[in-house]
Amino acid sequence: MVRIASTQPRKQRKYRYNAPLHARGRFLNAPLSAELRNQYSRRSVRIVTGDTVRVIRGDFAGNEGVVDMVNLEYSKIIVHGVISTKADGTEVPRPVDPSSVCIVKLNLNDKRREAKLEAKK
Repeated sequence: MVRIASTQPRKQRKYRYNAPLHARGRFLNAPLSAELRNQYSRRSVRIVTGDTVRVIRGDFAGNEGVVDMVNLEYSKIIVHGVISTKADGTEVPRPVDPSSVCIVKLNLNDKRREAKLEAKK
């Protein structure tokens, strides 16, 4: 795990902006719901496409939906049902920060992910 040594916000932002792809995955962790936390003995896990999440912060707090897309470049996720309406009336998906959501249901289609979660118990 790479640790950011500096306490200066300027250098922390610079690290996040210039981080390599394998390190950007760590920015996409989100807390688990209370039931999942007890089940897997973990506090947070990386978000993947297909997870069901509940938005807990911002304009869309309380909305639940499936993660449609994960954007590593901007460290944002697209949640189904979280949309903004543009001035001309068209609806566009609104990117959400992973720290603003809580994972309610995990996508366990990936056997490696499932095995890794079970190993941590």
